[in-house]
Amino acid sequence: MASGPHEQWSSRMAFIFAAVGSAVGLGNIWRFPYMAGEYGGSAFVLIYIAFVLFIGVPVLMAELTIGRRGGMSPINSVKKLAKAAKKNPRWSWIGGLGSFGGGLGLLSYYSVIAGLVLAYIIKAAMGVFAGFWADPSVAALTGDAANAAVRVQSAGEINGLFGEPGVMIFWHLVFIGFTVFIVARGINAGLEKAVTYLMPALFLILLVLVGYAMAAGEFAQAVRYLFEPDFSKVTGETVLAAVGQAFFSLSLTVGTMLAYGAYLPKNISIHKSAGIIAASDTAVALIAGLAIFPLVFAYGLEVDQGPSLIFETLPIAFGAMPGGAIFGTLFFILLAIAAITSSISLLEPAVSYFEEKQGMNRWKSAIFAGGAAFVIGLLSVFSYNEWADLMPLGFVGITEVNGNPATFYTLIDFTVSSIIMPVGGLLLAIFAGWVVLREDMRDEMGLPEGGIFKIWHVLVKYVCPVVLIIIIISGLT
Repeated sequence: MASGPHEQWSSRMAFIFAAVGSAVGLGNIWRFPYMAGEYGGSAFVLIYIAFVLFIGVPVLMAELTIGRRGGMSPINSVKKLAKAAKKNPRWSWIGGLGSFGGGLGLLSYYSVIAGLVLAYIIKAAMGVFAGFWADPSVAALTGDAANAAVRVQSAGEINGLFGEPGVMIFWHLVFIGFTVFIVARGINAGLEKAVTYLMPALFLILLVLVGYAMAAGEFAQAVRYLFEPDFSKVTGETVLAAVGQAFFSLSLTVGTMLAYGAYLPKNISIHKSAGIIAASDTAVALIAGLAIFPLVFAYGLEVDQGPSLIFETLPIAFGAMPGGAIFGTLFFILLAIAAITSSISLLEPAVSYFEEKQGMNRWKSAIFAGGAAFVIGLLSVFSYNEWADLMPLGFVGITEVNGNPATFYTLIDFTVSSIIMPVGGLLLAIFAGWVVLREDMRDEMGLPEGGIFKIWHVLVKYVCPVVLIIIIISGLT
């Protein structure tokens, strides 16, 4: 039983906020700035932007176009266009792979980390980070000895959370609960209303933090780190890193943009919207770097810490600086906003499918899909504590993934990011370029033959598949 017609975004701005919110997540706040600095500053940024334009935007346009043309959930939109082209309806598996393997799979462990961000809002507001420096074992020391001791304090704080499965489950449930509540309220009353308030708040907090970083941190050093070109650092690895970041940072291949495209009114330009989304996503990532790294440099901390930059390194800086409790709280609120605008987009594709296929109402669909993500996420929770030494594929000799122990968490992360997402992107590019009727895509984009449409068609038909095959091979070797 299928549900009635879907709601639509009330305005172009609401759609842009939702799509940018989906693209801007936890990874943008720490991963992109770190990669830019490590891989050659503006040299990396230029390579990244090139791949955003020639790989990310074409696939984004394809997803939005297929979604709007189909007007249904990702699975049913793909099936509808396949039938229109007189092709095998099993192409709908692309939508299923993204909605369930990519979307719910990613949400299951994304929510675990995002839950810890909620916990850190409270810690920052309560002045826990300042307590690192006030501890008697630290206060009696100076110089490098004091810095080393406070690092132990900060690491102990996050490791304490990792060691408490009950606490992690609680925050995981809270975050999933927020996500389900917003999505269950529908497009206009839920997703749209949430991003209409959350995205301006995100931009405002980000700018406040940049202003504080300019006043209290080593801003000039951060600018050099992020933007000073160093082409000697550009290698084949740099190029692959830029391709991967460009592709995945736009929230592609997880069903999100297919679903959001289905709610897109016909009078909104797809190619212009795709350009705005890509530009905004990149700008937020770079501005985040200007908010974070001046503080990291000011206190002589390490910049190449990955996720621990958020939970170990920055709390040390917030604990030492004037007004650190206030600005630390704002920073983790910023992260929480970025996380929630991404998580609602990850849940939406599955919810829209359950509404159509199973005839569930919106609330039941959201609770069912969100509940599935929560349960799967328990595997990641226990990977940090009770099952930290459990290697589920150890019986076939797989005990490491990318240099990390092959726990449930690392296996799920690898499967989603290195297999499901790039394979889904490859299949989507093939579908858009080779299967769907060319005239249907051009008509839905509202573009004349030649010009922008011709460039898009060449990129999605030939360039994107080749690049994605390279990404897949490099990710599996």
